[in-house]
Amino acid sequence: MGYSIRSFEEGDAEALAELGRAAIGAIGPEAYTEEQVEAWLSNFAGPEVYQSQADAGTQIFIAVDEDDKPVAYAMLELTGHLDHLYCHPDHTKEGIASSLLETAALFAKYNGITHLFTEASEIAKPAFESAGYTAMKKRTFEIDGVEITNWAMVREIEPAAPKKKRAL
Repeated sequence: MGYSIRSFEEGDAEALAELGRAAIGAIGPEAYTEEQVEAWLSNFAGPEVYQSQADAGTQIFIAVDEDDKPVAYAMLELTGHLDHLYCHPDHTKEGIASSLLETAALFAKYNGITHLFTEASEIAKPAFESAGYTAMKKRTFEIDGVEITNWAMVREIEPAAPKKKRAL
């Protein structure tokens, strides 16, 4: 199956919210308890968040199938915070997460962002490590009284080479 990556478009919000929920529900139990997955889902962004993030300048990179249906996405804030990386359970293990992370890194490189940082789930940690992120520390936090862990991770970005000025 062929995939391509595009930017967020009007009308994508509902599909991204559904995709994220499907990923958490199907893949979350590989590393988290049922109680943790339920807490994660209860706190997950609704469709309105995607549009407001896009309006605020957050870059949302979406992997789509041949029918332009979103199958995965990454949300990169202009601070360098990679807030979301979700892949629909029917499309995992196909290199899509790696492609999205590389797209985010290239965007950062050409937009003066020198560090990318994230809080990666136990499940996403290997994808981030493969993309050059380093785990800084394991974090424990609570959602609705349920303890959950993730990883604070960072990736340094080499700045783009300055454009050479041409003599007239």
